[in-house]
Amino acid sequence: MTKVLYLITAATHWTLADGSEQPTGFWAEEALGPYEVFTKAGYEIAAATPGGVPPTADAASLTPEFNDGIEGAERMKAALRDATELAHPMRIEDVRIDDYDAVFVPGGWGPMEDLPDNAESGRLLTDWLASGKPLALVCHGPAALLATLDSDGRSPFAGYRLTSLSNAEEKLNGLADRAKWLLQDRLTTDLGADYREGEPFAPHVEVDRTLYTGQNPASAVPLAQELMKTLS
Repeated sequence: MTKVLYLITAATHWTLADGSEQPTGFWAEEALGPYEVFTKAGYEIAAATPGGVPPTADAASLTPEFNDGIEGAERMKAALRDATELAHPMRIEDVRIDDYDAVFVPGGWGPMEDLPDNAESGRLLTDWLASGKPLALVCHGPAALLATLDSDGRSPFAGYRLTSLSNAEEKLNGLADRAKWLLQDRLTTDLGADYREGEPFAPHVEVDRTLYTGQNPASAVPLAQELMKTLS
């Protein structure tokens, strides 16, 4: 059976440049849309977070505003309750790469808080790339790639073509001017990635070798579907 490991933020806030804390977590659509794709295909799901802390869905991602109304919000909440594997994660350092066929990293602002400098996550993603197995990250999820930078500022992901939430989209979200840094900037300058950008909030997926990335929430399901082509 194909097994997909979710690497998920355990953060419940994003610390902004002025020291204030924006409540957050993972974005429900980005985790649960792909979860439905994978489980309908018969895949087995497991999860890992920093410290093995149960992840928190961003409350905003469960509201009618972001789910096409009240019925959509209720469906998203029900999907979250049903995704029991995500509520019982292991510690990242306890993951055995040989046990899984792919890694999926959902976004939300949470990954901006606890994944860019998480050493265990950085080691896992570095070893995962070396394994030749596919790795998929969406929206703010690619912030986890920053943890693969070594002491000389080099990453095995340098030069890879990828996408993530763009600066334009972060500005439209209303927090760009208050952020300590923007993900597109750091993926380009620090990681040395070949960043590609689509239209704001429209589906956009990039595939380079075994690295699969999606730009925004609308890209999460298309990203999972693209990943499945390889897993199949």
